[in-house]
Amino acid sequence: MNHKSALHTFLEGIRDEAPLLLAVIPFGVIYGIVALEAGLTKLQAQSMSYIVFGGSSQFVASKLIAEAVPASLIVLTVAVVNLRHMLYSASVAPYVQDLPFRWKALLAYLLTDEAYAVVINYYQRQEEHRYSHWYFLGAGLILWITWQMSTAAGIFMGKVLPPSWPLDFFLPLTFIAIVVPSLKDCPSVVAAVTAGVSSLIFYNLPYRLGLIAASLVGITTGFVSGHWRKR
Repeated sequence: MNHKSALHTFLEGIRDEAPLLLAVIPFGVIYGIVALEAGLTKLQAQSMSYIVFGGSSQFVASKLIAEAVPASLIVLTVAVVNLRHMLYSASVAPYVQDLPFRWKALLAYLLTDEAYAVVINYYQRQEEHRYSHWYFLGAGLILWITWQMSTAAGIFMGKVLPPSWPLDFFLPLTFIAIVVPSLKDCPSVVAAVTAGVSSLIFYNLPYRLGLIAASLVGITTGFVSGHWRKR
């Protein structure tokens, strides 16, 4: 294979990721607005997109910051929300295990929900070749660029949108649009339902601990359900 093969594979990743960007753009715009409403500066809001690069955890962190929740609980909550990335990493690890560390580090940074969705499908349907990681890079990089631009757009629009717009109403709708398509089997449905019910039960816990409790309940029930289903 030549250099054009690497470029072709890179462009394939961009092409396959493109349809998912239609949902990423409004999600990023809303995050930018919500971050400013939470009291973050423009630089802080944009920096979170650079450093964290995780929509769900960025929303959660912004909300907790707005409520002056202790930093230790914010870190713990974000860690729980991002536990799914451990599963993503374990899933793609066999396909990238022979790459140099610099590649592994870069691809790990770019591994998000939307990138994983197309990358794992590519790895499972294609014969592995020396440039397959360029597909991963293409999918992850176009997603990263789109997220940064949409965040910046939200930060800018935060000054021009009427304060009467019910942005808090659109936020859960965005999460629903992301979660529902991923509910493809019994364990994922069980995890989502139990986490949702638990969030209502634990709603009044201080420092938003209900979110952590509901996440742990959902993860546990999903794991147990998957275990029993295999048996």
